[in-house]
Amino acid sequence: MKIVVCVKQIPDPATPGSLDTSTHALKRDGKLILDDSDAYGVEMALQLAASAGGGEVSIVSMAPNGEMSGMRTALAMGAVRGVLVSDPALAGSDALTTAKVLAGAVQKIGMPDLVIAATESTDGYTGTVPEQLAEVLGLPSVTFAKKVKIEGAAVKIERQTESGYDEVECPLPVLVSVTAGVVEPRYPSFKGIMDAKKKEIVTVTAADL
Repeated sequence: MKIVVCVKQIPDPATPGSLDTSTHALKRDGKLILDDSDAYGVEMALQLAASAGGGEVSIVSMAPNGEMSGMRTALAMGAVRGVLVSDPALAGSDALTTAKVLAGAVQKIGMPDLVIAATESTDGYTGTVPEQLAEVLGLPSVTFAKKVKIEGAAVKIERQTESGYDEVECPLPVLVSVTAGVVEPRYPSFKGIMDAKKKEIVTVTAADL
């Protein structure tokens, strides 16, 4: 089982933010942390890989200044490797550009059995990147997943709705976007944190994709 999780690194909400006076955009030139919404996706991926009897979980991200602190957190949780796309030309990218960049990063790793993303980020709230990413990758997409189970060559999903949930089954490979609270993310152990420092994060630019 090969799983790729898309993770976003965001400014720490506990640290006061500031705007770039020239672009009127939020500054992202400091340390970034793993978005809480993506921690659920990483945990879900790790649990699915374990229940499948083995496999690997990789992560992809796009961030400025080669920043990878948030990715290291995901690696400390148990992901094995990462691809970071960092390029000044991507500053201020819209959702579609972000989806295309993440698709290129996924393809750098190699097409997986399952791609997992958060339903939406906690600093953007567009909620459109997962569906656009699935379209670019040519994968079916199941949104608002609250429960995910792998059975053979298919995935069974409970999809959250306004009135309850739908039961959906889809053949692999597929992209699934998960809701917040779908699982309880683990805290990285000391060993996990130390191991994460040795795990590979390949940094590429837009031209490399």
